[in-house]
Amino acid sequence: MKTNIFTRVLVVAFVLLMVLAIPAGASSAYQTYTYSINGTALYSPDAYSAARAVNSSDMGLDLDLSSPADLLTDEEHNVYIADAGNNRIVVLDRYLKVKMTISTFINAQGNDDALSNPQGLYVTKDKIWVCDTGWNRVVVFDRDGNFVRILDEPKSNLFDDNAVYKPVAIAVDSNNRVYVVSSTTYQGIIVMNDYGEFNAFIGAQTVTISAWEILWRRFQTDEQRKLTTSKVSTEFNNIAMTPDGFIYATTSTIKDGSVESAIRSHAKVGDYMPVKLLNSKGDEIMRRNGFWPPAGEIDYSTSSKDTVTGVSRIIDVAVGPQQTWSIIDEKRGKIYTYDYDGNLLFAFGDTGSMLGSISNIEAITYQGNNILVLDKGNNCVVVFERTEYGDLLIEAIAAQNSLNFDYAIDCWKEVLQRNSNFDAAYVGIGQALYRSGEYREALEYFEVAYDTANWSDSYKEVRKEWMSTFFLLLLVIIAVVIVGFVMLFRTANKINLKTATNGQARKTFPQELWYAFHIIFHPFDGFWDLKHEKRGSVRAALVIDAVAILTFFYQNIGSGYVFNPRHSYSTIWVQVIGVSVPLLLFVLANWCLTTLFDGEGSFKDVFVAASYCLTPIPILVIPATIVSNFVTSSEAGLITLFTTIAFVWMGLLLFCATMITHDYSMGKNLITFIGTIVGMAFIMFVAVLFSTLVAKLVSLITNIVVELRFRM
Repeated sequence: MKTNIFTRVLVVAFVLLMVLAIPAGASSAYQTYTYSINGTALYSPDAYSAARAVNSSDMGLDLDLSSPADLLTDEEHNVYIADAGNNRIVVLDRYLKVKMTISTFINAQGNDDALSNPQGLYVTKDKIWVCDTGWNRVVVFDRDGNFVRILDEPKSNLFDDNAVYKPVAIAVDSNNRVYVVSSTTYQGIIVMNDYGEFNAFIGAQTVTISAWEILWRRFQTDEQRKLTTSKVSTEFNNIAMTPDGFIYATTSTIKDGSVESAIRSHAKVGDYMPVKLLNSKGDEIMRRNGFWPPAGEIDYSTSSKDTVTGVSRIIDVAVGPQQTWSIIDEKRGKIYTYDYDGNLLFAFGDTGSMLGSISNIEAITYQGNNILVLDKGNNCVVVFERTEYGDLLIEAIAAQNSLNFDYAIDCWKEVLQRNSNFDAAYVGIGQALYRSGEYREALEYFEVAYDTANWSDSYKEVRKEWMSTFFLLLLVIIAVVIVGFVMLFRTANKINLKTATNGQARKTFPQELWYAFHIIFHPFDGFWDLKHEKRGSVRAALVIDAVAILTFFYQNIGSGYVFNPRHSYSTIWVQVIGVSVPLLLFVLANWCLTTLFDGEGSFKDVFVAASYCLTPIPILVIPATIVSNFVTSSEAGLITLFTTIAFVWMGLLLFCATMITHDYSMGKNLITFIGTIVGMAFIMFVAVLFSTLVAKLVSLITNIVVELRFRM
């Protein structure tokens, strides 16, 4: 008897020691505790007594889950599980102790009835709504598990004639509007009243049609179009309702390539995103202001054999405290949590058999401060308890939402002490400073986080203050710049007219440079005189090339924060290669091609003409780069427009230059110009091939020499 008591004391002491030995982690927002619903507690947190870890028979030893499909909690922290394999709903209290199960009931006709393969559920203040997927219906119970009514398949002309109704997820708003996700319905989320009368579809998703398919359909007959597989939008797989009536919806049927493109392009719209936020009308309203749009894993291109590849497969979403929300990735068993603006707060979880790992993640929900995850592989619930770091994050967001900016700043600084690389903390401090009117201080924090959007909002206020102080000076600067450009072009015009009428055979070097301003506005007669009257030269062309190189170098180092938030710069030699290599490739390819097609221009003529075509680059790019230091992200398009105009202008000049230099017709020049571009690609291919062969040859000779030395 004494031995047994002593042994039990040792067991309890060992369990308590293990509880205290596991650290929360400085930057870990949640720590893991796993419970098996069949009664075997794998681990127990401090919030649960040690005795429960030893004696857990009251959790319900006879409740073995089978293919659980959904997980939900209510306002009292009770837990509801859709136990699909056992055709029932399991209801647990906040300590995961079984309260009741719902499997059979007496329907409205007084007949015995039962659930079949329930895949989804939702709990309101007085009802439990169950997606009875096996019987293609929604069954409603009260909170005590008593049958209320059945919502049969909704009827509407909007459904296809051969449509199959398979409800797998459900949500109900405060106005008793019922939102149902049917796994085989592509028109969107089904909206009906609480008695099953159809109202509308919302949130129909965008389909992906390639350019080739669009072109091919133009040549198809009506019969061929009918035989072609129709493109339909993809269906959702889960939804969650926010307290204010908005709907988070997830899908995993969008093509990986479309999702990947949307992620890489930092898309702000949700057309090809795996998770969306919809209002009651079905409009997509999610904020995607983070560094990457909310889509789960970002580093998904790894080729490691032990690592899952491809974009995340998002299968469920849960709404957390302070407008945070979490999604789960079925591929990786990971949980990703975001704030309302789409900033990633933390990500954790993994697949495997170790403590905290998940075999086959299926559903997620919040239970107060804890996150509950349904592990379908192990038929258990995994409980993640929020750590001190997670508490600080939520506390900072709460202070920010309640406009308590001073306290929010203190909380974010506490977060930074535990994770100095957490960009969202810098953004949070910046937003708090911005809302407090400290715009200049906010700029510093936004710059650290590379947040150009919020930086622009703060900079607008700083710029307003600056403009109100130096408004007259700004007008004077603008007037001086305009007058300077007018005088520059007027002076160039006078010099070019004087040069054209003085009849001198050889032009001076300044005259050759000034002639570039005539060419850009009068390309046809300009390039004719450039070649036949020797108005230009190689030395002037080289100077124009050098100015273009310096222009791109200045653009690289002198662009404003909006265009270069990470302050990444390249050397002057990179710009030399970036200008000289394409220029020489164009000249070489054009000269080689036109030699075969009766072109009248020499290699020198083509080089000089092509170099003079670079003149618009410094004229437009330099002012645009200067102005880029005074614009916000919403105004950045104007700077990009000026740069685009410079390149388009240069391209048109190149087209005119080749036509006049070789005395081609418009049609022949167009074909030759396209051929030149193809020739540039061919020369590059040959150069790469030749360099590869030379490298292999050098490697072969080196190996032979090393081998001979070794043998001798």
